[in-house]
Amino acid sequence: MRRLGFAVVIGLLCCGRSLFAADVTGHWRVVRQTDDGNSLETFLDLKQQGSKLIGILLAGWGDLQISDGRVDDNKISFTVDVASNWRYAGEIAGNEMHLTQYDPNAGAIPVSAVRMPLQAVAPARLPVPPLRAVLSNGLASTPPMGWNSWNFFHDKIDDSTVRQIADAMVTTGMRDAGYRYVNIDDTWEGSRNANGRIRPNKKFPDMKALADYVHAKGLKIGIYSSPGPKTCAGYEGSYGHEEQDAHTFAEWGIDFVKYDWCSAFRIYSDSEMRAVYQKMGDALRESGRPMVYSLCQYGKNDVWKWGKLVGGNLWRTTGDIEDNAHSMFSNAEAEVDLAPWAEPGHWNDPDMLEIGNGGMSADEYRTHMTFWSILAAPLIAGNDLRNMTPETRAILTNSEVIAINQDVLGRQGHRVQKHGNIEIWTRPLAGGAVALAIFNLGLTDTSVTVGWQDLGISNVRSVRDPWARHDLPAAMAEYSGTIKSHDAEFLRLETGR
Repeated sequence: MRRLGFAVVIGLLCCGRSLFAADVTGHWRVVRQTDDGNSLETFLDLKQQGSKLIGILLAGWGDLQISDGRVDDNKISFTVDVASNWRYAGEIAGNEMHLTQYDPNAGAIPVSAVRMPLQAVAPARLPVPPLRAVLSNGLASTPPMGWNSWNFFHDKIDDSTVRQIADAMVTTGMRDAGYRYVNIDDTWEGSRNANGRIRPNKKFPDMKALADYVHAKGLKIGIYSSPGPKTCAGYEGSYGHEEQDAHTFAEWGIDFVKYDWCSAFRIYSDSEMRAVYQKMGDALRESGRPMVYSLCQYGKNDVWKWGKLVGGNLWRTTGDIEDNAHSMFSNAEAEVDLAPWAEPGHWNDPDMLEIGNGGMSADEYRTHMTFWSILAAPLIAGNDLRNMTPETRAILTNSEVIAINQDVLGRQGHRVQKHGNIEIWTRPLAGGAVALAIFNLGLTDTSVTVGWQDLGISNVRSVRDPWARHDLPAAMAEYSGTIKSHDAEFLRLETGR
């Protein structure tokens, strides 16, 4: 999940004075109330040196250094630069800070902070189970296809929008093209009741009814959680409630669970990831409902070597994708050596698709789809399906490209040649066919000639361009042409094997 970035400025300097009356050294719990009824928290570790203030913000997804920190009388100011600019203003009163958050999108929001002991930053460490192999759930024999709310909607997702997306999956032809999962990412979570059962927040009044609606469309529904106490956005995680949450998800009718490492790192080391993810893998198996298990831990700790063993159907091999060519290429390139770890039921995941979100050209979006298809990567769309252009729809629903991604042999492609910015990847397909892609990662158009014999491909009987949907009789022995910057040539070679 892409993290909720923010910049923080707390306080105002008072009339140029530097009285240092307040000592803010210590740990602080910062809380803001959200429109969905949640109290979201982050933590501050501050150290005052006269009028200077240093420290870090401890978010669910990492530690961020503060800058420009100042303390004057009972006023405090500092900045944490991440993405957007949020400004906080307020003052200190003993062990409390009374603040107002100025958000460019949401206006002024009251925020409070309370001094607290260090151990309150994370709950007590629970033991991890002994390592063992979780039985396969038998799902995802081909890479999962669907949609996820995060890339476009972020925290602005609710019951009504999910229903509209499910409708659009049908009316746009996405469902018929193979996309099945409608996945709700972070910010659906509410609080737990007295028995510890997780409840959705006000944005999702009845998760079972929503699942029933999605199922009635011939689709499946997914949800999101974390093995830590909090999710990336600061909502309730599954820490200490793994079995309970898995059973709740099953009762709701959930079909897909994305499990994000955020905040778990404050309790466990990366070397303990396998055991931590195994805990939820066991819980999902014991819930009685088959659910695709998606591990989201950014490629840490060589997850491809153990993701299958915790019951995982797909596992993130990279950090979060962004809607630009550099990020897309980087995530794809991270899988150069990972083909041996992909197989039916278990897939390397370079993150969700950005196709249609506006940050790349049509050529780059086709290249995005080409790369994910030759990588046998999950195809999880991340755009607003209700407002797709015909061009975006054509890229996402091209049946011949999807057929390569969904090939039943289940082999991931690998890079066979690299010449500067030109890369050649091949993927074996069922029946002896070969998918071949020539990528131009450079900034200039480049002429290339690629002979099939030079790649060890013989007895070629036909060559087809799945994007153009026509055969290339002139390419029986080689491809020769000019590939535009950030574009790709995608071919399917039928052989006599």
